[in-house]
Amino acid sequence: MLSLHKVISDKKKTICIIILLIFSISINQYYGYRGVNPIDSFFSFNSGYDVLNGHFPFKDYWTITGPFIDFTLALFFKIFGVSWFSYVLYASLFNFIIVIATFYTLLKFKLNIYYCFLYSFLVAILAYPSAGTPYVDHQSAFLSIISIYFFILALKTNLTIYWLILPIILGISFLTKQAPTGHIILIITFLSIIHFVFNFNWKKIIFGFVGSFLFIFIFLIIILITKIPITSFFDQYILFPLSLGESRLEFLFPLEFKRVILRFKLIHLSLLLLVIISVKKIIEDYKYLINNEFLIIVTLVSSTFALIAHQLMTINGMFIFFVIPILAGFSHIYFLKYFKNKSYISYLLIFLSISSTIHYGNKYINKRDFMDLSKVNMKNAIDAKILDKKLSGLQWITVLHPNDPKEEISNLLKAIYIIKNDSRNKVLVTDYQFISVIMSSYDYSPNKYWYKYHVYPTTNHKYFQIYRNFFVNKLIKNKIQVVYIIKPLWGDDNVLETILDNNCLKKTSLTNILDSYFLENCKSLEN
Repeated sequence: MLSLHKVISDKKKTICIIILLIFSISINQYYGYRGVNPIDSFFSFNSGYDVLNGHFPFKDYWTITGPFIDFTLALFFKIFGVSWFSYVLYASLFNFIIVIATFYTLLKFKLNIYYCFLYSFLVAILAYPSAGTPYVDHQSAFLSIISIYFFILALKTNLTIYWLILPIILGISFLTKQAPTGHIILIITFLSIIHFVFNFNWKKIIFGFVGSFLFIFIFLIIILITKIPITSFFDQYILFPLSLGESRLEFLFPLEFKRVILRFKLIHLSLLLLVIISVKKIIEDYKYLINNEFLIIVTLVSSTFALIAHQLMTINGMFIFFVIPILAGFSHIYFLKYFKNKSYISYLLIFLSISSTIHYGNKYINKRDFMDLSKVNMKNAIDAKILDKKLSGLQWITVLHPNDPKEEISNLLKAIYIIKNDSRNKVLVTDYQFISVIMSSYDYSPNKYWYKYHVYPTTNHKYFQIYRNFFVNKLIKNKIQVVYIIKPLWGDDNVLETILDNNCLKKTSLTNILDSYFLENCKSLEN
């Protein structure tokens, strides 16, 4: 009888996983082809291609975003070929990863498999499809959530394997983007200390250190193989981003009720039951404060506020609403444990999850709000295969030319023709970071992407000279003769003027979107 029950249970689980796999990949593939925001949509397209061809972050181009996407995307390009399909498929796979991790974790907490399926299904709609293409904020948030899953499962199941894997996931997440991972690391570290103070276990601690050592060892091996200077890694990925912390805090403050509570009201509602349960149990018995269950709930609540703080400090569109069905799922778990006689709460949690998914799915995902396309008529989009077959199927339309995407593509084709037929050593500066890919050439760009102050230092910044030296050294090493700039650049309009002397830059306007800067008698390149 037990064997039959297990067989039926396993079949249900397999069917759920297959459906979640197909759906989570399919929905992201669909939205990943709908519309373009140049600076965001092509964020890692060119850098993944660069790594594939032996040009590495921190060494060959300046970047403050993590190298994990660049390296793993290069592997994807190697396996599936360089195309928009494989580019979006990469994001779709990670959409499935956060979905299946949610499904697995809720199951481990003994939630009914149908509820696990529902909440995970809703995560598939709200997670990566808001961007559709690989993006560091999304992926670091997903990996941070997965690290939270491993931590709370370590507390829930008492299995040591979770302590081994936890630092590896956190390390990968940190190498995707420093925030929100840094905040999650602090939360998990603090709560781990509390846990081990009252539940000391050498085996778990050793497993945690082994996992940390494995991650650091693999990281250093990659650094050695790629010959990335460790000082460049620290300058670009640790020190300079830390110096930006004060400006980012300006986005967080003031902590107004409207910005922090009302703007994220559905997220707060989804975790309200967890807070109520915690308060109730503490009042009943103060020893609950050192209970693993309390640590689990504190992890979920504090991590949610960390994600909200991260959302407020970014300059991107809303994307963290995918946590609503996750928090509703955990609220459902503890509702069944403590309020089983009040069945209406179960329906309220399901209603909250479904209604919020419909609301945010329409407002932010279907209308492509993250791509700044919410007011754009998608019927005007055209197939990007006109540019190159690698982009085949991409519905090209941007906020820059919402009414006439053909004109934008025509302008790009003219610029590409000019650049392609110039045999000189050249740097390509553009937000359209697919151009060197379709030309099958290296763009020699000193930056991964272009956004002054937030990505590289301005002239009055203490790290400007380090950045300038890096930039100039790339020009010298690659014997660059001309720099092409394709306009508009979303985050900068003075790329060269702050780096090089104006008397060595001979500017020529070639088309309405293309300028060339011939580098002639540049003393800046001799210093």
